[in-house]
Amino acid sequence: MNSKYAGQCLCGEIHYSADVEPLFAGNCHCKDCQRSSGSAYIPAMLFPEKNVFVSGEAKYFESMADSGGTHKRGFCPNCGAQLFAKFSNLPGMLGIKAGTLNDASHYVPKLDFYVAGAATWDFMDPQLPKKQGSPQG
Repeated sequence: MNSKYAGQCLCGEIHYSADVEPLFAGNCHCKDCQRSSGSAYIPAMLFPEKNVFVSGEAKYFESMADSGGTHKRGFCPNCGAQLFAKFSNLPGMLGIKAGTLNDASHYVPKLDFYVAGAATWDFMDPQLPKKQGSPQG
């Protein structure tokens, strides 16, 4: 896969590629993203799902989002690496975790969001705009 936005899970069982630019790119600092990643935030990109080719089968875990809708996190059932996200309030969209890109230098965040819930030890890029909650609100 020679796409600018191509990546895979840790074991290589799941690969993906997208030949379009993301509709959104930002760092989510909410508590759920901290828990699911084991880190301070998740660097996320959002693409139209129809423009993302996925090879392999991700397993999804569903939880309640702050919006009141559902958030499904897609991960490799073999190695456990988180790859994808689906949101009930954004049908037809697929989130991709930027850390899974083959070339992570293509990820350019535009915003830090849910910063109200950021860990006290979280260091954020002072150049990026900050949003206390959802990037949509």
